[in-house]
Amino acid sequence: LGGEGSGHILVLDRHTTGDGLVSALQVLHACMDSGKTMAQLLSEVKLFPQTLINVRLKPGQDWRSNTRLADETRAVEAELGDSGRVLIRPSGTEPLLRVMVEASDAQQSRSFAERLVDAVKSQAPA
Repeated sequence: LGGEGSGHILVLDRHTTGDGLVSALQVLHACMDSGKTMAQLLSEVKLFPQTLINVRLKPGQDWRSNTRLADETRAVEAELGDSGRVLIRPSGTEPLLRVMVEASDAQQSRSFAERLVDAVKSQAPA
């Protein structure tokens, strides 16, 4: 089960889209299976501070081949351990790279995200 701030909920072993009706049925199913109300289920969710920075990609910039970004990502993930996560992905609609970090502390989240953005910006276009 995964979700995002825009409201998409994905249950990839059940369906491959963020369809609202299917997602609502999945949430109701989870409530029924657990015997808990939605409020009870949500009380168990711990939200971490999140930093999202959009980095404009230069024409020809292949961020996937950026070794500094790969190294920094591994380092940040190691420092976070089980206390956060990193997600780096291209926008589907704009020439942007979305750099997202969640950590137990907002300042740490911001600092790690900025480290990764610096690594993206350090790469010259091919």
